[in-house]
Amino acid sequence: MKALMTLGLLVALSGCANPLRGTNDLGLVVERVTGSVAVVETSHRSRLARIEGLGDLSHAHITYSRDGRYGYVFGRDGGLSKVDLLQQVLVHRIIQSGNAIGGAISQDGKLIVVQNYEPGGIKVFDADTLALISEVPSYYAPNKRAKVVGLADLPNQQFAYSLFEAGEIWLTDLSDPSRPTTRRFAAGRQPYDAMVTPDGRYYIAGLFGEDALAMLDLWNPENGVQKILQGYGRGETALPVYKMPHLRGWSLAGQDLFLPAIGRHEVLVASTVNWQEKTRIPVHGQPVFVMAQPDGRQVWVNFAFPDNDKVQVIDVATLEVVQTLDVGKAVLHMEFTPRGEAVWISARDDNKVSVYDTHNFKRLDSLDIQHPSGVFFTHRSGRIGF
Repeated sequence: MKALMTLGLLVALSGCANPLRGTNDLGLVVERVTGSVAVVETSHRSRLARIEGLGDLSHAHITYSRDGRYGYVFGRDGGLSKVDLLQQVLVHRIIQSGNAIGGAISQDGKLIVVQNYEPGGIKVFDADTLALISEVPSYYAPNKRAKVVGLADLPNQQFAYSLFEAGEIWLTDLSDPSRPTTRRFAAGRQPYDAMVTPDGRYYIAGLFGEDALAMLDLWNPENGVQKILQGYGRGETALPVYKMPHLRGWSLAGQDLFLPAIGRHEVLVASTVNWQEKTRIPVHGQPVFVMAQPDGRQVWVNFAFPDNDKVQVIDVATLEVVQTLDVGKAVLHMEFTPRGEAVWISARDDNKVSVYDTHNFKRLDSLDIQHPSGVFFTHRSGRIGF
């Protein structure tokens, strides 16, 4: 009987359209023009499927369920979509606001939180059903709501985010998601994006309105926001900013923080020991993403228009650019495989995602994907702030 059951199971599996597989080598690539995502796998560098009907993905972000099976896609049109990477289907989709730019998942994996431009604030949803649980409007003055940016998940069911017009950082506790509690901190002029250090301790927001960064120690939030790297552009004329740096792509390598300088052709390096500037590295253009490999040995940088056909690699030991790659037209995003042996880079106007060996910088593969932008792999599900 046991042998017959085993044989029956094998026969059933052989007829499945989607054979059994794990999720840790899977990912989604945003196809920003068609409102779809491509399901990809990194072990053999292949495309598995396309999931359509996700709305306006001109600025999209993806986070994953804790088991990596489901991707939550946050669209510019306020859409929140839940997709199944194993069945390769759209599970559920709602329109939850007028304009949204991203979201995050709680530490226990039960809550999805969306940051909204319009009407402003965050909304909290059940991760299984996408049912609305609660909302925190971003009122900073009578009848005025700020755009919310830089949303990051934190330990203990907390979320940090920045309010652009208000110049504030808010820290919201969702231990009881139906009754959020929020603390507010003055941050500086126009915080526009943010990162959390990998240990979940420091929330650091870039300031568009001044040459500084705003840092909140989440272990000791009662001490308020500390300004770091103040005056990094003092005495210099900033260049026009064609694309805002995406600070979720900042990088911590060893004891150094690598980040883009707004309006300059430089990567700033700061020590996390004293939070002082250590040096700055001249690069090809205005950096957008500054991303460290998983082992922290190299930092990869892409650039805003008109220099967005190149990617440069910085050696962390020497703090010098060691490689410049001609990747393609309109490079938008990079994502490392879980152990960092390869990096996937999207080139929107070439309709290509290229895969490079991070050791010898050779192109390993090129996948045909329509107008690709963000590349998001499922190993993000195990990281704080992603």
